[in-house]
Amino acid sequence: MAYRAGYSLKEGKYMNIPTKITVTRIALVALLLIGLFICSIIPDFVSPSIGSSQINLVYLIACIVFIVASLTDFLDGYLARKWKQVTDLGKFLDPIADKMLVNGLLIFLIFPWNFAPNQNCLVPAFCVILMVIRDLVVDGLRFVAAKKNEVIAANIFGKAKTVAQMIAIPVVLLNGWPFCYFDASWPSYLNISSILVYIATLLSLLSGIIYVLQNKNVLKEKKEKAQ
Repeated sequence: MAYRAGYSLKEGKYMNIPTKITVTRIALVALLLIGLFICSIIPDFVSPSIGSSQINLVYLIACIVFIVASLTDFLDGYLARKWKQVTDLGKFLDPIADKMLVNGLLIFLIFPWNFAPNQNCLVPAFCVILMVIRDLVVDGLRFVAAKKNEVIAANIFGKAKTVAQMIAIPVVLLNGWPFCYFDASWPSYLNISSILVYIATLLSLLSGIIYVLQNKNVLKEKKEKAQ
């Protein structure tokens, strides 16, 4: 018998631990984004830098929260499968938490805030726009498929995209550390931070195209019914 703890508003039963972890991640990410927004609107806000690599304190805190939230993403999925506690509520909340975490920080990193240490802590806007559009398209496709009781499984490029984002975002937040020690002489558009973001963008687009091509029948069926 699977262990259950907590209360589910949807099912009138106990909310399981994996779902609690997901809800905690959403709250953690929300607090992070609110905190970053508050810092950005304070006039002349200055965040101290740490060490010779000029790691910004606010960005360091954001990086730590990002890593912790990413680990809870792995943990809740692992526990849900191990304890056989995969629920509709958990499947609904998990991607919301992921999009809040990744896309929220990517959008924040587009802007040259007055407390940002330098250009290494910026993400190209076109990369973020492409990744967000890709997520909207794939999520829309999954929504249409779900209404037909079909499941669109993640492909290898989608998983690789997630890994690339999980690596790129902390490196950007840490001002290129630890790669900043040997890429200082490179052009700004070829530093490790930028390269990692470009790789994540490429994998994001590639996986999105594959999702659409492999599941275009879902869209065709919807179009035929509309006609």
